[in-house]
Amino acid sequence: MSLDGDAGENGSAPRGGGLTTGEVARRLGVAPTTVRTWDRRYGLGPTAHTGGRHRRWTDEDVARLERMCALTATGLAPAEAARLALDGVTPDAPAPRAGTAPVSPPAPAARRRGRAGAGLRLGDARQECRGVARAALRLDAAALDELLRTAMEEHGLITAWTEVIVPTLQAVGRKWESSGERYVEVEHFLSWHVSGALRRHAPPVAADRPGATTVLACVPAENHTLPLEVLAAALAERGLPVRMFGGALPVESLVAAVRRTGPVAVGLWAQSRTTASRPLAQHVAAMEWGVRGARRKPVVLTLGPGWAGQTVPGLPRPPGLAEAVAVVESVALR
Repeated sequence: MSLDGDAGENGSAPRGGGLTTGEVARRLGVAPTTVRTWDRRYGLGPTAHTGGRHRRWTDEDVARLERMCALTATGLAPAEAARLALDGVTPDAPAPRAGTAPVSPPAPAARRRGRAGAGLRLGDARQECRGVARAALRLDAAALDELLRTAMEEHGLITAWTEVIVPTLQAVGRKWESSGERYVEVEHFLSWHVSGALRRHAPPVAADRPGATTVLACVPAENHTLPLEVLAAALAERGLPVRMFGGALPVESLVAAVRRTGPVAVGLWAQSRTTASRPLAQHVAAMEWGVRGARRKPVVLTLGPGWAGQTVPGLPRPPGLAEAVAVVESVALR
């Protein structure tokens, strides 16, 4: 069932040209009900009406709604933002030329916020990234959850992560880094909702199978767990048992977890070179268990950018999610 309930809103191109309300909502990162409310209350609907009950939005219509989103993100009331959007005003628009109708600009403080937060630099990323980014900037929890769910269901977990979620997270990170430590709340908000979406999307953890379990943990002093969460979800999708230990697992606890579970693979995430530890990876890779004559060792995956320049000979360092899943599958299904 589509977001908006209109025919043709499952991602396919609508007949007759233009975008459906559901497609516009996904592009903007708002709920379809929000688009319809803006149409009904403020006259921001499609300028051209087609026959039948299905409404189609042109590029000009969408651009007007994008201005509405940008203006409301500055803190303007919706009614005022709608009036400015209909007049073609954006948060950083120049003053009207002489001879043109005067337009009341946003308040100075709001205009400053708009220049910093009107959008994210996403380059040629998938269109879904823009919707997710806008929802995150507005701190719109309902829209963000719906957009993440749709991306995972329509594209699959690996594609949704690599082509929708990661580019958006990176753009948010660049945003706050270039804004004097502002917008940190947006990054935390987006990460939290991605984590929740992963848990809802993943099937129940598979039952243990001897010699098939994978242990996932951040190295000591490392707390970036989201990449391990998506790897855990991807492995669960494939019916592979996973034991997830999250952030900053102490060395002695990691060793104890490996001894107790006897995993076929251990994934160690390091976001920073200061946390990556080659001796730790080598120590875990050398651990053995089982009866004499049939001793086993885990395959240790060094995951994350922190291992750059600290490659451990003989240990795989998959560059992305798909490659990490492939390595685990290859050793777990032998």
